[in-house]
Amino acid sequence: MSASTPVEQTPAPPPGSAQPDAPAWPWLVAGALAGVLGLFVATWATSALTARASPVEAMAELAIELTPGQAAVAAVEATGSLDKPLLIGGIVLVAVGACAYAGLLRRRSGGLSSGLLAALGVLAGIAVVARDGASLTALAPVALGLMTWLFALTVLTNPLARAEAARRGGAGGAGGAGGGRRRLVAHDGGRRSFLARAGLAVLAATGLGIGSTSAAQDRRQVDRVRRSLTRTLRATADVTRGTVPAGAELPLEGLGPWRVPNQDFYRIDTAIVLPEVRIEDWSLRIHGMVDREVTLSFDDLTSGRFGDAFEDWVTIACVSNPVGGELIGNAWWSGVRIAPILAELGVSADADAVLQTSVDGWNCATPLEALTDDRSALLAYAMNGEPLPVEHGFPVRMIVPGLYGYVSATKWITDIEVTRFDAVEAFWTERGWDERGPIKTMSRIDVPRSGAEVSAGEVGLGGVAWAQGTGIERVEYQLDGGPWREAELGAVPGVDTWVQWSARESVEPGEHDVRVRATDSSGYTQTRVMKDNFPDGATGWDGLSFTAT
Repeated sequence: MSASTPVEQTPAPPPGSAQPDAPAWPWLVAGALAGVLGLFVATWATSALTARASPVEAMAELAIELTPGQAAVAAVEATGSLDKPLLIGGIVLVAVGACAYAGLLRRRSGGLSSGLLAALGVLAGIAVVARDGASLTALAPVALGLMTWLFALTVLTNPLARAEAARRGGAGGAGGAGGGRRRLVAHDGGRRSFLARAGLAVLAATGLGIGSTSAAQDRRQVDRVRRSLTRTLRATADVTRGTVPAGAELPLEGLGPWRVPNQDFYRIDTAIVLPEVRIEDWSLRIHGMVDREVTLSFDDLTSGRFGDAFEDWVTIACVSNPVGGELIGNAWWSGVRIAPILAELGVSADADAVLQTSVDGWNCATPLEALTDDRSALLAYAMNGEPLPVEHGFPVRMIVPGLYGYVSATKWITDIEVTRFDAVEAFWTERGWDERGPIKTMSRIDVPRSGAEVSAGEVGLGGVAWAQGTGIERVEYQLDGGPWREAELGAVPGVDTWVQWSARESVEPGEHDVRVRATDSSGYTQTRVMKDNFPDGATGWDGLSFTAT
């Protein structure tokens, strides 16, 4: 380029002309912060008003009710006991994301932005009304959360709107360098004002979060009462902790405990909000096809009216448990057998089912014969020598050996109706699940873990097997496609618990495969046919690969 070649200059925009758009992220942040504040206010209001569930929890409960059975099982299989926290987290993320988008919409149209937030509030209100009715206590958190969204979004976006107006030069735009400086000062002032307000919003959200947590903790009086009951139950109902039978736990490193501690016991239910039932408020109504109905209190069950506590080892399982899964556990249960109570009330000869209902409205239909035969079906109020944990049904739940939980194990039970299967539909059976729900004979490999690396030479193999109501006769394993060999079995007190199995094999370096199968005392050997959980439980042999080095 020669020295005489003119250099083109980009002309400065004339005074008052539109400037390039400001970045969108502050509007998104403003919307998201408003959303978080609204959710925290709604949660705080739920605690302060002692409402049963927050709007987010009500939406999660409604989502569970509307989810088809197979989809629900797929979610449980994929997430296990994290299903509810993940559902809650997903709803929160969607809500905050929608609020962020509402913030972006506010840049162009305040009406569209407010309309989106109002639609979210209406959805939350529908969920709350569907679960708790149109009471002031139930709907107030929704209203307060929505008002917080709208107010916070206005407060946070006003500085952004002023800054953007200044950046574009306003409606008429002052000309000259002085006007440009004024616009720059106004723009910077708006940005600083937004950042200051955003910081205050973060502090407010943090404070509300802490306040909500504290309020929630204050509501845990039920759990404190539950813990204080331990000594009372041991004195008045002769509740014991149970002693693990000698030989039940095999000496193989990596095998879990034969008795599953309460804090490690699997939890599967539809309750987003754990029912907090006070003992003095709890009652159990037994009615329907009986000669006379009765309403029992907690004292009726624990004061000796039906004798001392009936106690037994029982392994319970969820129908969602996949082959090799861990939605199963063994515990020492204490309570009152249901069979003598039903006999005392006089059950109709035409009845064949019992509809159990929980405090939260969940229900299941149980074969009547499973509650009246000689198995240990009981109204349980203690687990491993302690009052039931809240998450496992405090104050009273049903335990029925040999049946999957979806047709038997009602937590927080409050109603028993003696009826007929052809007269009722329950939560899971109306979604296509099997009516009777007997637990299948199954086995599982726990040692080694899938994909584990072990030292070549002698290795331990082991796990558990179960056939509640029948009992396990033998467990066999197959290594690298070789012959089936019988494993050693642990001792068990009866047919209603799982049994540990173990074996030792010598392996060469390299990759190895192992499979397991169980045979129950009726002579039935579990099928190798792999089938998923729907509609009556999974089948197939558990198998895995490991590497010896």
